[in-house]
Amino acid sequence: MDNVCHTLVGAAFGEAGLKYRTRYGNATLMMASNLPDLDVLVFLTDTPALSFRRGWTHGVAAQLLLPVALTAAIWLVDRFRPRAGVDDERRPLRLGWLLLLSSVGVYSHVFLDLLNNYGIRLLAPFDWRWFHGDAVFIIDPWLWVALGAGIWVARRYRTPAPARASLVFTACYITAMLLSVRAARTVVADVWRETRGIEPRAVMVGPIPVTPFTRVFIVDAGDRYETGVFDWWPTSVRFDPEAIPKNDQEPVIVAAREQSRTIQGFLVWSRFPFWRLEPVDGGTRVTVADMRFVAAGRQFSASTVVRDQ
Repeated sequence: MDNVCHTLVGAAFGEAGLKYRTRYGNATLMMASNLPDLDVLVFLTDTPALSFRRGWTHGVAAQLLLPVALTAAIWLVDRFRPRAGVDDERRPLRLGWLLLLSSVGVYSHVFLDLLNNYGIRLLAPFDWRWFHGDAVFIIDPWLWVALGAGIWVARRYRTPAPARASLVFTACYITAMLLSVRAARTVVADVWRETRGIEPRAVMVGPIPVTPFTRVFIVDAGDRYETGVFDWWPTSVRFDPEAIPKNDQEPVIVAAREQSRTIQGFLVWSRFPFWRLEPVDGGTRVTVADMRFVAAGRQFSASTVVRDQ
């Protein structure tokens, strides 16, 4: 999910009552809720970002170590900073609660990132497989509204009830989206079998912005992808008129995969890759993209030029 949503979740937990458990309770929850995204620092290096992100800082090892690191950092800050005399300073610093709140924030981050179709390497560094929830779009305004309203009302009236209600709504909404995508995937796969007469290699039914009851789908048909739109009300499966060829059998692609670190990194992350070839002076421009984000109206891609031999 986006960092606005992560921050709102941390703040909602705080307003629900957890911020009173220790000094810096609210700050701890909001920082911990964003902490796994430390891996954005990869953009300052020449490492392919897609091959690195949502791995080391999101996997099981980080889930255990990041709360400890944040607790230690806050303890050090508390020891050496001057006292300001504000209300939060008068609360005792409880290391046990700091560690617990840090864990709540980190685990909420990992869980929310697991919900979308970008993916997360949940078991890193012991297993580098990607896991995808495909349930909630990476920026969901309904979560922003529910959590933001709960936080605002809780602060205005100095009561934890609205924040708790917003967290309950968030949990129910996410549960409904997880059940919805599972059922939708079954419907799309059944329609595919009935109309095409073969088993799909893979099916993804993914979220789109704003409209949680309309989804886009991708069917891996072997040499091509077929895409379309799934609706719940009324329930319908509409295939797009044109399929997208994978073009993955072209000899020049082998050279591109061997020569380009950018393409190698992209393929670590890619789930439904397809290729485009474009003649250029002295060679061929090879570009790989992923159907997940073409279908959602966005596009990630990587390219390189393979010189003629």
